[in-house]
Amino acid sequence: MPLDIVRIPAFSDNYIWLVHDPDSDETMVVDPGDAAPVLAEAEKRGWTISAIWNTHWHPDHTGGNQAIKDATGAPVIAPAAEAAKIPTADRLVAEGDTVTLGKHVATVLETPAHTAGHITYHFADDAALFPGDTLFAMGCGRLFEGTAEQMHANLQRLAKLPPETQVYCAHEYTLSNAIYAHVAEPGNADIAERLATVERMRDRGEPTVPTTIGEERATNPFMRASSAEQFAARRAAKDAF
Repeated sequence: MPLDIVRIPAFSDNYIWLVHDPDSDETMVVDPGDAAPVLAEAEKRGWTISAIWNTHWHPDHTGGNQAIKDATGAPVIAPAAEAAKIPTADRLVAEGDTVTLGKHVATVLETPAHTAGHITYHFADDAALFPGDTLFAMGCGRLFEGTAEQMHANLQRLAKLPPETQVYCAHEYTLSNAIYAHVAEPGNADIAERLATVERMRDRGEPTVPTTIGEERATNPFMRASSAEQFAARRAAKDAF
């Protein structure tokens, strides 16, 4: 059976993802910055959290680790390069490692730039991607601990995934990203159309993620940058936008 993937809003604009395998009855949570809504959602659904998967060390992604561990005994899987910043980690993973939820297998992709040891989880057979703060709908993460060259390479790598791949972003940034994208590529009809759609969705209070790799190829100015230099210019412009 396919994975059940539940969006849990947290803070002002975070999304925590609760992922359940109906066949094994295993459940994991991706980047729980806040434990309370995660534990409440799992209890409501009758699911027991069996693992916590972190993409990077930022507190809005790891702040709920300890409380969920205390409540469920779930181990924390985290990027090896950020072990010192994620003291709750039980298993450290790096490029090419695999993590499982029942029979569903995710491969670890190292995607540094937002943070130095950032990773992404890719379920190839399920066409699902959990990129943390590397890839957003029509955007990407800020370069807090890495370079434009790194992030450009990350996005080009992710762009090669099948277009139907569902991208479970960690933040609701799409409207501001779409407004900038329209400025970056004013002649892109796909961006103009998506901006109008996103505006309507946000006016109704609807979430705009997950997105897909195909949508991002067509409308994400950072993924569409033709070089690291163009990416750097766009990232700097968005930071000041």
